[in-house]
Amino acid sequence: MIQKKRPFPVGTSILSVLVILGLVTVIIRYLNGLGAISNLSDGRAWGLWISFDLYCGVALAAGGFTLAGAVYIFNLKKYHPVVRPAVLTAFLGYTLVILALLVDLGQPWYIWHAIIYWNIHSPLFEVAVCVMAYTTVLALEFSPAVFEGLSKSNLPVIRRFNWHVPMSIIRAIQIPLVIAGVVLSTLHQSSLGSMLLMMPETLHPLWYTPILPILFLLSAVAVGPAMVIFESTLSTRVFGHKLDLDVLSGLARAIPYILGLYLLLKVIDLMAVGEIGLIFLAYPQNLLWWGEVIVGVILPIILFSMPGVRQNRNAVFWSSVLVIIGLVLNRFNVSMLALAMRPGTVYFPHWMEFAISVGLVADALLVIWLAHRLLPIVSHGEATEGI
Repeated sequence: MIQKKRPFPVGTSILSVLVILGLVTVIIRYLNGLGAISNLSDGRAWGLWISFDLYCGVALAAGGFTLAGAVYIFNLKKYHPVVRPAVLTAFLGYTLVILALLVDLGQPWYIWHAIIYWNIHSPLFEVAVCVMAYTTVLALEFSPAVFEGLSKSNLPVIRRFNWHVPMSIIRAIQIPLVIAGVVLSTLHQSSLGSMLLMMPETLHPLWYTPILPILFLLSAVAVGPAMVIFESTLSTRVFGHKLDLDVLSGLARAIPYILGLYLLLKVIDLMAVGEIGLIFLAYPQNLLWWGEVIVGVILPIILFSMPGVRQNRNAVFWSSVLVIIGLVLNRFNVSMLALAMRPGTVYFPHWMEFAISVGLVADALLVIWLAHRLLPIVSHGEATEGI
């Protein structure tokens, strides 16, 4: 009996096409310059790549440091099954940020200059150093999964190396690595907000505030558990890794408190400077403000506060999606949509800008798919067919 070849998964084929499209666009960018594939100008120095890949990407990768800190510093062992997926997602998120910057920078071959030429007064310098350092920390945190996979390889030439030695070294310094990750993440999550403090005349008063770094950090901490719920639920559906509902509901229980503090600071700040009326009068910016607050803050607080929602997998998943959407809306608001529209600053992304961002996301999803098939990402359940 002739065994039929298993067809290449449809989802994986689509992702591969998107990656190739993004790669072709990147080649065009390096051959013909940044202007050939973007609508950026002297009046609009940044666009989709900074708003989506940097501001959203860094925040959505916050699950790495929040989960690692909860498990290894606060000893919350029940969340251990989701640490590796969270760290993998965070590592890929930061890698994509770096790749996007290599496309976005006018002279990307100078990206390494931040290592040597220090400008200690620049928030962007702090972000650059922390992103490089934290990406290294995430790679080291995830490396035990790679070493375990190599030690169980079907190829004798790979398996014969003593992979347990580097794995034991990483495990010996695991706590210092996690602490370093938490410190670095705290620094640059808030510093992304500090960068916008240099734009008092450009950023709308509904978002411009001296406590913007604190709001950036709090929103990132809140979206961390939401992203873990999101990716764990998708992993269950795609790879068949059944995760205990108690883990998901425990993550969901913390989110309303963080979002509540975030909303309280946001409203008090507007009241303190006498601009609370802008949320009703500053049309159309107030619609953007209400959109992010209702979708990403108020609704999740209400939903996650209900025991019935926390005990329902689908309800927890979709409530987490609201938190993620709210975070994305906020980051787009502060970095693109709420910027003052002066002559020469009107901007809409070129389709190739979308192609590069979509290609990078597709690339990350393919890596996650391969990692779940080849490496011990989860410690429970059996994997089913791929995408």
